[in-house]
Amino acid sequence: MPLDSSQQQSQQSSLFSKQIIEWYHEFGRKTLPWQIDKTPYRVWVSEVMLQQTQVATVIPYYQRFMEKFPTIIDLANAPTDEVLHLWTGLGYYARARNLHKTAQIVRDDYKGDFPTTLEEVNALPGIGRSTAGAVLSLALGQPHPILDGNVKRVLTRHFAVEGWYGVSKVEKELWALSTDLTPMVDTTHYNQAMMDLGASHCSRSKPQCSLCPVIDTCTAYATDRVKEFPFSKPKKTTPVKETLMLMLQTNNEVHLEKRKNSGIWGGLYCFPEFKDKDSMQAWLDQQGFGGILKEMPQIRHTFSHYHLEITPYHLLLVQPSACVIMEPEKALWYDLTSPQQVGLAAVTQSLLSQL
Repeated sequence: MPLDSSQQQSQQSSLFSKQIIEWYHEFGRKTLPWQIDKTPYRVWVSEVMLQQTQVATVIPYYQRFMEKFPTIIDLANAPTDEVLHLWTGLGYYARARNLHKTAQIVRDDYKGDFPTTLEEVNALPGIGRSTAGAVLSLALGQPHPILDGNVKRVLTRHFAVEGWYGVSKVEKELWALSTDLTPMVDTTHYNQAMMDLGASHCSRSKPQCSLCPVIDTCTAYATDRVKEFPFSKPKKTTPVKETLMLMLQTNNEVHLEKRKNSGIWGGLYCFPEFKDKDSMQAWLDQQGFGGILKEMPQIRHTFSHYHLEITPYHLLLVQPSACVIMEPEKALWYDLTSPQQVGLAAVTQSLLSQL
């Protein structure tokens, strides 16, 4: 008796996952730091760090993070500044703040044991459906589908899914494909393989189709459209904003201010910002500081939605640093010779290097 369409689809899905898993056993990555002594905590930290960030960049950050916070209780009990300090340079600092919040929730609400149901994990700060599925499947072998950037690229090419996957309709189609293809057994190896395949042979710019384990059923390859997929995000003109930053220095110290937790560079220490030179001078006059402001070369910092043109100004003070009294609880005299362990924005680091 011939197979009906649903049976054919099930058979094709089973073959796809079987080929992917076989490829993983021969070529997949098995020695990454978070793949050793796997726990939900260790996998969770790695998954959050790997969002928007390459593996090679993450590894040293992950190793330092685990050395400092070997358990989720250690992370929960740490000061926020210490967490942000270890995150400095990774970017997207909301990830670090959400890690800290989640660790505290697990400590307070789950007695320090990372939750083990998809609903509970998905409800934690900074964790979406894909990250929750990755943690539970990779650490505990639970049969949950995932849909990170690498998996999206593999599925988009293999099934020639048209449209930018940031659109709800396209994302739903990809979730349906991922759910259908994810096996109920050996999910750990399958999910890791899909991420590895997307990061290697099915990379965005240099796909190596001849090495792909599912080349025979790849629609994009069969139609010579591999480089068309995935579709790019529709381009928009990126706006440009401007700001001034004051580099106030006395001896070997510079004045930094801690930003509020929300918004850009949330919870990080930065140089004070001003909308124009007049408001900067008014603040200096209020503090009783005199001297010649030296304008330094402008720098540009790019965020996901806009460019920020920063004009730094430098002022060397002769007064002791204790003279600065504006919002002392948010201020820090940062020692250039013996730096404090606090979170710094990338722009702050760049400007500090000029001193």
